Amino acid sequence: MQKVKFLVLRFSSIGDIVLTTPVVRNLKNQLENTEIHYLTKPQFKSILESNPNIDKVHVLKESFTETIRELKLEHFDYIIDLHHNLRTSRVKNNLKMLSFSFEKLNWGKWLLVNFKINKLPHIHIVDRYLETLKAFDIKNDKQGLDYFIPGNDEVDLNNFPEIFRNGYIAVVIGAFHNTKRLTREKIISICKKTELPVIFLGGQENKEEAENIKFEIGEKAYNACGKFNINQSASLVKQCRVILTPDTGLMHIAAAFNKKIVSVWGNTVPEFGMYPYNSHPDSEIFEIKGLKCRPCTKIGFKQCPKKHFKCINDLNEDMIAKKLKELF
Repeated sequence: MQKVKFLVLRFSSIGDIVLTTPVVRNLKNQLENTEIHYLTKPQFKSILESNPNIDKVHVLKESFTETIRELKLEHFDYIIDLHHNLRTSRVKNNLKMLSFSFEKLNWGKWLLVNFKINKLPHIHIVDRYLETLKAFDIKNDKQGLDYFIPGNDEVDLNNFPEIFRNGYIAVVIGAFHNTKRLTREKIISICKKTELPVIFLGGQENKEEAENIKFEIGEKAYNACGKFNINQSASLVKQCRVILTPDTGLMHIAAAFNKKIVSVWGNTVPEFGMYPYNSHPDSEIFEIKGLKCRPCTKIGFKQCPKKHFKCINDLNEDMIAKKLKELF
């Protein structure tokens, strides 16, 4: 029997790609003789190529023509577009086959951001991704998100100071947009109040800031920012007891491992449908509800447009620290 070949499209970001994993798993497990390919940006290939539900990962090349030439050689039957933007439209137009596209609901997000009118459905984005498969009678298996770490990227805690080997809090320092992040002062205060070992996670761009925070906290803090790739950072998330994180990709990776998540929300809101999916039942969201300026954007800004940054500055550090200690 000839295989049915699917091409899944999602180009960014880490979090969004992790949120698409139930689509490929349910499709692979419920539709017989299926071959699934995935097209994304080169920097995200490493988080997909160990996924056993994906047969082949393709990456966007500098030449769009070359990308299309490669894809045409595969002779796909269907396209599942989970990004639905101009670039994915170009891919679909060039491949000329039946496609099923994710509805982005940008109008609803626009209403919520600009007029604080919430017309968005009370449904997680994962379930909206899965709606693209309804023509194939695919059902949600309720198994949550997936993240597969290559064996050589598993981090051995025996290489860390002894204080971190019996449990630690993973603290995500970075976020792509500053208005999602906890401030330096907030992180220091919360970590000091927990009095527990913490490992800071983030990219190279967060390394210096994390080092300054570590200096304030002392030997109970370890700066992993910029020292590990995304799969290795995922390994540190997998091994933590609880994670403190803003609305970031590592938050969704933590949900994939069913970790206890304390998530803090600045300018974005859970109502956008991207809160931790199927997360540990003890997880908790901290946000300042009722702020007239929130959400100020569906993504984020470099700095608070109102200059007061109340969505982060007004978060109760004592309550967050108490929750972290309880979950630890």
